[in-house]
Amino acid sequence: MGQHENQNIVDLFVIGGGINGCGIARDAVGRGLSVELAEMNDLASATSSASTKLFHGGLRYLEYWEIRLVREALIERETLLKAMPHISWPMRFVLPYHKDMRFEGDTPTSKVLNILMPWMKGRRPAWLIRFGLFMYDNLGGRKILKGTTSLNLKGTPEGAPLQDRFEKAYEYSDCWIEDSRLVVLNARDAQARGARINVRTKVISAAQVDGMWLITLEGKGGEQRIVTARMIVNAGGPWVEDVIRNTMRINSTEGVRLVRGSHIITRKVYDHDKCYFFQGEDGRIIFTIPYETDFTLIGTTDADHTNVDEKPVCTPEEQDYLLNFASNYLKKPVTRDDIVRTYSGVRPLYNDGASSATAATRDYVLKLDQSAGAPVLNVFGGKITTYRKLAESALEKIAPFFAQTGPQWTAGVALPGGDFPVDGVSQLKTDLKVKYPFLTDRWLDRVVKAYGSEAFDLLGEAKTESDLGQDFGSDLTEREVNWLVEREFANTAEDIIWRRSKLGLRMTSKEIDALDSWMVNSAANLPKQHAV
Repeated sequence: MGQHENQNIVDLFVIGGGINGCGIARDAVGRGLSVELAEMNDLASATSSASTKLFHGGLRYLEYWEIRLVREALIERETLLKAMPHISWPMRFVLPYHKDMRFEGDTPTSKVLNILMPWMKGRRPAWLIRFGLFMYDNLGGRKILKGTTSLNLKGTPEGAPLQDRFEKAYEYSDCWIEDSRLVVLNARDAQARGARINVRTKVISAAQVDGMWLITLEGKGGEQRIVTARMIVNAGGPWVEDVIRNTMRINSTEGVRLVRGSHIITRKVYDHDKCYFFQGEDGRIIFTIPYETDFTLIGTTDADHTNVDEKPVCTPEEQDYLLNFASNYLKKPVTRDDIVRTYSGVRPLYNDGASSATAATRDYVLKLDQSAGAPVLNVFGGKITTYRKLAESALEKIAPFFAQTGPQWTAGVALPGGDFPVDGVSQLKTDLKVKYPFLTDRWLDRVVKAYGSEAFDLLGEAKTESDLGQDFGSDLTEREVNWLVEREFANTAEDIIWRRSKLGLRMTSKEIDALDSWMVNSAANLPKQHAV
């Protein structure tokens, strides 16, 4: 039954407000299904805001022969780039080569080469890297992004930060993505199309009664509400297994493998705008990425995480690992004193029995379960790059339960603020500067990368900075805070400075406290969308 036929029963109830849940909700409501979503914390408050912030194919997954996953991700890079040119943009990656680069011992490729080329003793040959980059350039039908080139590092900006022993490198393309903004924009678009989005609302139970799901929701104030749904999508991320066993009380053998990925943010390590792909002697890789103009992002680690309710943190050991890894390449070592912030997220990978956290599949797995009577679709794993394809795959499994489900539609459809050409950022900045001459270059760059064409709606008819209300610091104004509360589901200062933006890197503790107080005092005026 469709969206307008029975307002008391929802077709699809989505548990989880990360990228998978919000992406599925947007796709489903756009096909004519009635949709409601509940997130127990803020949108993107777990895995989806703790990524390495890349739309990438996953170059290293080629060594695991995950060709379909890599190809799908490579195709998606450009599809997504066109739909969100404000929050995503191309980046070039420099991969320095040296003879001591090694495989992880348990990749299929390393096992074959150890048999065919035992004299290499696990080292990664240059020809193999170049072949992998050739596949990376050609698997996905690349049209926008530049292909791979070879670099001589001597006397070049790319070589300047590196130790002199590095003479040769390869340079290839991938894309940046503002991960938590991607989630929020999907939620906004889903809401605009008719979905109900609930934040800070926990699903405390889901019981099957007469072929329907009765879902009990609890808001942060303890108030409860029951929703009736024909089907549940369990996109609980790290909590997907907990939802299966404890919330829906389904006896299932499906499980999740929690893998912690940690990052450090340091003071700016080098001056150019390219990233580095560093390969370690242990077979692992890390990225160093220019971040928020004045910083460098370094990550990530791979470690098993045993307790879903234990907040993931970048441990001192992981910090040292990343610092030492990067310092093995850089002329000037990176130290603990350079770290300005750390973050860590848990990847909810499908438990395929892999021998190590690094070897566990990054592909998504969708499992339909009707053992309770009413159907539920459990979502395991996934990469942020393939969230839209994951949603389409989910709808293939959902559609048979709803005769009126519409066709695929999300490819190329812009997210809010993304309705301008991929190469149109400079023109957008020029137009904004003409209308709002009080914007500084840094402020202008930030609003364009956050809001795209919606920056005009955000700034409205303001003639001066003072027209935007109270200044909370770092060009965050009362007008913008109200926008984030009213349109983007923000409730707290943390939501704004770490997920809707990264202004927490620049604002002082006093400024953050003032924003927090303002948010608390304004809580009574929050939109009804935030209530249970």
